[in-house]
Amino acid sequence: MKRAERHHLKENELQTIARDLRGRYEERRKETTAVLVVAAVVAVAAIGFFAWRERVQTRAATLLAEATAVKDARIGPPGTAEQGLRFNSERDRAEAAVKKFKATADAYPSTDAGIFARFQEAGTYMVLGNPAQAVAAYQQVIDKAGNRVYAQTARLGLAEAQAAQGQYEQAINTFKELAQRKEGPLPVDGILMQLGRTYLVASKRADAQQTFNRLVEEFPDSPYTSDARRELDTLKKT
Repeated sequence: MKRAERHHLKENELQTIARDLRGRYEERRKETTAVLVVAAVVAVAAIGFFAWRERVQTRAATLLAEATAVKDARIGPPGTAEQGLRFNSERDRAEAAVKKFKATADAYPSTDAGIFARFQEAGTYMVLGNPAQAVAAYQQVIDKAGNRVYAQTARLGLAEAQAAQGQYEQAINTFKELAQRKEGPLPVDGILMQLGRTYLVASKRADAQQTFNRLVEEFPDSPYTSDARRELDTLKKT
């Protein structure tokens, strides 16, 4: 093969390789550009989401702080501005606080501040002598809190509210279930004390006695032990 022909073939081969490399480069460049565009969109969305969540958390915390300020306000006739918020009676204060807590929880039900506000709303309903609404509020806390400590504490409050409504069987079952969780965040001795007293008001004396005995035997150093012994003494006398 002549030298000129070999040179021509080599040039054609080089041109083919060059075209192939350019094609691959263009494909890679398009892919890279697409990936960068997607990454940029995701980054912008993430920044927007976290900024939005921060605003939500901040607003929820602000509303919770306002509700807590009402709950902790002083009782007495209005004074000077420096003396802060006051209410004429504890009931007036509780009625104002429960509205604030409810508004916070309704506006931001899934935030930590909103869940805690719902818990405070439920407790304030109990102070106001409205266990039916307390039951509903505690149940909402349980539904939203998942496995967090709020849920366990709300179950305890739920049982108390059920007992206050005369729903003794429901309350007893809730107390019994909580008393089985020895590794949980709630003090089992305190739960047993409430369970025993609920048995008493439900006229289940044998169950009450068994529960108080368990408290005394399993928790001899508990602050509730002396109360349990008194209840046992009373049961023996009647």
